[in-house]
Amino acid sequence: MATNKHATIRYHALDRCFSNHGKKFFIDDLIKECNDAIYDFSGIEDGVKRRQVFDDITFMESEQGWAVPLERIKEGKRVYYRYSDKSFSIKNQGINQSEAEQLKETLSILSRFKGLPQFEWVEEMQIRLEDTFKLKSDTQTAVGFEQNPYLKGLTHFTDLFNAIQNQLPLAIKYQGYKQEKASDFVIHPWHLKQYNNRWFLFGLNEEYQSLSILAIDRIIFIRESREKFIPNLDIDFEEYFDNVVGVSVRPDAPIEKLVISISNETWPYIESKPLHGSQKIKSKSDSQVVIELYVQVNHELIALLFSYMSGIEIIEPESLRERFESIAEIIYKKYI
Repeated sequence: MATNKHATIRYHALDRCFSNHGKKFFIDDLIKECNDAIYDFSGIEDGVKRRQVFDDITFMESEQGWAVPLERIKEGKRVYYRYSDKSFSIKNQGINQSEAEQLKETLSILSRFKGLPQFEWVEEMQIRLEDTFKLKSDTQTAVGFEQNPYLKGLTHFTDLFNAIQNQLPLAIKYQGYKQEKASDFVIHPWHLKQYNNRWFLFGLNEEYQSLSILAIDRIIFIRESREKFIPNLDIDFEEYFDNVVGVSVRPDAPIEKLVISISNETWPYIESKPLHGSQKIKSKSDSQVVIELYVQVNHELIALLFSYMSGIEIIEPESLRERFESIAEIIYKKYI
């Protein structure tokens, strides 16, 4: 079976040809119809090869495909193709075994959300597919995603998710990390983001008319508010986090140039998992690699850098270097 992204487009183009008994479709006609369908969908003009169409036909005739009742009719030295059953179409056959397998793989990936109330349907759907198409379910899990099933506040996830989807303001009782007492306020929820195995809600705080970031494990209580919802008209959350590590974005904070020296022992880890998308190599030597990146300096960045301990040294900016020196002194005094 062809696995590229245009396979389904080709199958349905061929299905239309085979169903049309008013026209004779030879192999060159089938190739043209497939190419036209792909161009209409994506604008790509590269062209489908003859061998690819033959492979597609073989798959459609197989049990893994739709077992199409295809007949080949000779006309001189050429052959045209059509369904022997005029009423047949793959559109009427439901999903085939191969598609079911692909769905199972997709559901397996979605299962990374296991534990989130909004996604209970994933496990149920997987069971139904396995039962309907007799898919094997006794194999071991091949992929493990990092999750925190013990995270407090996951019971709020469905309410927050639905509030964002349905544009519903929420009255929330919340106790921040440094708050002695919980506070009550109305928030207009706009976005959910996961970082470091925790979920964070972004929304407009009605009292301060500014964006608030709430860790959902710090939310105590939620109920729908009667206030009129204020939609997000200004923030593109696809780009909002581009200049930071983590979730803490300060609109008034500058984007700073960081120069960091990394030992050759530590470099393979940072090379394979960059600190930030802007990371670039500035120089290399026998003992170190010097990189630069452009980010806002926030708590998450500092925590990430400190996770590499003695494997790195902050060169610039001086303010961040002094901050690391101060933290290092505090740590040193605890162990002398």
